[in-house]
Amino acid sequence: MAAGTLYVVATPIGNLDDLSPRAADVLRRVGVVVAEDTRRTRTLLAHAGARPAHLLSMPAFDERGRVAGIVERLAAGEDVALVTDAGTPGVSDPGARLVDAAWGAGARVVPVPGPSAALAALSASGFAADRFHFAGFLPRKGGAREAALRSLAAARGTLVLFEAGNRASGTLRDLREALGDRPAVLAREVTKLHEEILRGRLSDLEGRARDGLRGEVTLVLAEAPGGAEGAGGQPDASAPPVEEEIRRRLAAGEPPVEVARAVARGRGLTRREAYARVEAVRGRR
Repeated sequence: MAAGTLYVVATPIGNLDDLSPRAADVLRRVGVVVAEDTRRTRTLLAHAGARPAHLLSMPAFDERGRVAGIVERLAAGEDVALVTDAGTPGVSDPGARLVDAAWGAGARVVPVPGPSAALAALSASGFAADRFHFAGFLPRKGGAREAALRSLAAARGTLVLFEAGNRASGTLRDLREALGDRPAVLAREVTKLHEEILRGRLSDLEGRARDGLRGEVTLVLAEAPGGAEGAGGQPDASAPPVEEEIRRRLAAGEPPVEVARAVARGRGLTRREAYARVEAVRGRR
């Protein structure tokens, strides 16, 4: 028996009317729908007029444990539609493991594209979109977060990130410290009733988000002037010297420890090296 087909179906990120006719048709035809949260997917299925024989749950915390049973269905010739709560499966959502396993089982994999919070925010930003870097969610804290910020500081092109509304202010601050006060867009609740799209510098958006935001947020940052790197991956020569940045930050009233942290992130230095530079500048004042 030939293996079935796994349809990777993008779903609305807010407005149910964004579900494509093709996606609705797939949901009506397949016998199995695999969902991140079956409660939310039932609403989508009702909107599409779909009544699959089986609605299976595959939450992010147990994606690995649910894959084998779904692949068995594909191997037996059943067609399966994979959806998540919003957007495209596998893009900062569960799904990649199942798609990988479906390929391994000889199943046909068919993407059914649709709404994307990242692309919607990018299209509304007005920033160059011929080259962009999608970073998803940053690690919450610690060395992993600092490493991710250093990587973004070295990335070329427009940057696109996801963040929860209640953590947006802190992330905007960390991005400003690591990447400089770039032009940026904050897109909140895109396509939903309370959609809000703000544009300004990171410091402006940080102030707007300081009291907390509700819902999911997409951040779009313009590329650094001249690109983040020069030829051969070397730092951009147009960037101000480290000492100049330190003097500017100290003059603005930033605590030395915060200055050292920001310089370490943005310049690829260790905390110890950055703090030594800060202390040297303070000693000459």
